[in-house]
Amino acid sequence: MTQSIGELNPPNRLMLTPGPSSMDPRVYRALATPLVGHMDPWFKGCMDDVQVLLRQIFQTENRITMPLSASGSGGIEASVVNTLEEGDEAIVAVNGTFSDRMAVIAGHTPAKVTKVEAPYGRAVDPEDVRRAGKGKKIKIVGFAHGETSSGVITDIDSFRKVADELGALLIVDTVASLAAVPINVDRQRIDICFSGTQKAISAPPGMSPITVSPQAEEVFRDRKTKVQSWYFDLSTAMNYWGKDRLYHHTPPVSLIFALREAMRIVSEEGLENRWERHRTNQLALIAGLEAMGLEMLVKNPADRLPTVTAVMIPSGIDDVKVRNQLLDEFNIEIAGGLGPLKAKIWRVGLMGHCSQRQYVLLFLAALEKTLIDQAFRLPSGAGVGAAIQSYTHAGTAAAMSR
Repeated sequence: MTQSIGELNPPNRLMLTPGPSSMDPRVYRALATPLVGHMDPWFKGCMDDVQVLLRQIFQTENRITMPLSASGSGGIEASVVNTLEEGDEAIVAVNGTFSDRMAVIAGHTPAKVTKVEAPYGRAVDPEDVRRAGKGKKIKIVGFAHGETSSGVITDIDSFRKVADELGALLIVDTVASLAAVPINVDRQRIDICFSGTQKAISAPPGMSPITVSPQAEEVFRDRKTKVQSWYFDLSTAMNYWGKDRLYHHTPPVSLIFALREAMRIVSEEGLENRWERHRTNQLALIAGLEAMGLEMLVKNPADRLPTVTAVMIPSGIDDVKVRNQLLDEFNIEIAGGLGPLKAKIWRVGLMGHCSQRQYVLLFLAALEKTLIDQAFRLPSGAGVGAAIQSYTHAGTAAAMSR
């Protein structure tokens, strides 16, 4: 049977999700540029540009710095399969779905994996990691800097100190934090740091930037066994992104064009300005939500991830109905909870291009109308009013600091 398929015409959503995020028009234009071969001399120069920009965003001089042709989960897999082999021990700090994924993937290697856990909504205590590794020879300590499933941020420096005491490599998942939260790979001595292009960098999904320290490279060279994944073996994948540009696989050329342009936008804004923009917009969002009578999952403000805000769903309010109405009536997409947080929280993403004052105010107004339609009682205009006041205070503070 012949079935006619119409022309592709997706809706233009405002993606206030934990990823992917909406993109700048410049990034869409980069996606639409002519395709070239992945061994084309011109494209090799484009690859150089991508690596220069990635090193700026990661703040590193690491030789192995490249975008993997995979999602952020591919970054997790590359990090653990290149470091772990039989006889090794690993500790993974787990406080959400994606940090748990690191432990699950590490469990597919022959290494022994210990999970050190904290409830969703809280950061893992580095002292618990220290106790779990005491007297053992630990190969890696891994954690999610920004736990996308619960909106929690974890301090890198305290985990680096524990990893040093245990003699371990430090692996940090920055999928939800890179280009939005202060990260300095070299200064903070992160051994393997990976991210995702579709979050605060605001490029399309499908690539996982990764950078590897010289210390981790040495561990790769000293392996007694082959890496159990051919595709994610960084010693061979780097042959393509290294100076010789030796063929490894066919990369997503158009996604690399888009990533290059998205990172140029990051560079033009400046990392410090970008970090402050994300912080300011989340503070205004939370001020607005709390003024509407909503509670945050993460109680300690210091533990709140600036890119993902986890909002408790009030009693009697239908999670799916609210999200569907936001989508159908206002073209705004937010996300629900995962795992044990399913139907308990909304996750609102303010990432990269989406972390803008206009979008915060639009979302608060749309959410107010949606909640009122479900008979939730709240002061009219309270959310938008509180957010505007937060922006005013932030502007005054910035002016006084100059």
